Amino acid sequence: MKIFVTRPIPEVGIKMLQAKGYEVLINEKAENRSATKDEMMVGIKGADAILSVLTDKIDAEIMEVGLPTVKIIANYAVGFDNIDLEAAKQSNLMVTNTPGVLTNTVAEHTFALMLSIAHRISEADRFSRADKYKAWGPSLLLGTDLSGKTLGVVGLGRIGTRVALHAVRGFEMKILYTDPKANPEFEKEFGAQYFERIDDMLPHCDFVSIHVPLLDSTHHLINEEKLKMMKKTAYLINTSRGQIVDEKYLAEALKNGVIRGAAIDVFEFEPEITPELKNLDNVILTPHIASATEETRNKMAEMAAQNIIEALEGRTPPNLIS
Repeated sequence: MKIFVTRPIPEVGIKMLQAKGYEVLINEKAENRSATKDEMMVGIKGADAILSVLTDKIDAEIMEVGLPTVKIIANYAVGFDNIDLEAAKQSNLMVTNTPGVLTNTVAEHTFALMLSIAHRISEADRFSRADKYKAWGPSLLLGTDLSGKTLGVVGLGRIGTRVALHAVRGFEMKILYTDPKANPEFEKEFGAQYFERIDDMLPHCDFVSIHVPLLDSTHHLINEEKLKMMKKTAYLINTSRGQIVDEKYLAEALKNGVIRGAAIDVFEFEPEITPELKNLDNVILTPHIASATEETRNKMAEMAAQNIIEALEGRTPPNLIS
């Protein structure tokens, strides 16, 4: 059987597939960029499975080229907004993802961003490298404590819950959260307060951390109206999907003091970043690396490979989306 991998992934996953005797075709051209549509359409011909990366859009046209041989699209990611699920359903293709494995890593990165923006770490690093540090001073690069502050969690999935755990047990923060449904057990364990509407939660938060999937209902969930609801002293953290935040207005809000700061790992028009954001000191930008640790990326490769193996051997993959 033939497996087409849209971009190079950690070797551990490739070796798992090869050990099964599969022919693995890796699109090596896309080592440091997204795969092109032409590359994917060529690679998918005659394949039995596609191992896709979240930067590579798998639409109905690409799926059609892979029929009738392709049986599964195994996404190397938790999110799957890069795959046309309706087209996959119509083509009778299984789609899988890699949930759970990156929960701890993304939660850690979220806190790294939160601490860095509150304590002005990135700004202080640039200040020091530019030889601007001349003497200690009482008001030099004053930041904000996390301890005792209020964190608003938008989306109480695995990652949002893990972020709340770090916040409560590590920094004694107060937790507010919004989600389609309340979680009484979570509230009891973390002393959290539920808000059905994000509008009612935002005015009370010192920090707001986004952890929702990209859906029609969450596109530009954080927009001009929502940012104006936040405290002027508040910080926004986003490690979910860039399109959830209206990036153009976020830049304006940061520039004009609508909120104090932001730290974001994902961008609305990836890999492009709104130019105005790059010129602001009160924002930290990381290039979609929240899950970028060796341990997690290897586990993701193993999970994606195992999903393919299960499907091609006639069993139900453990992480089936559709």
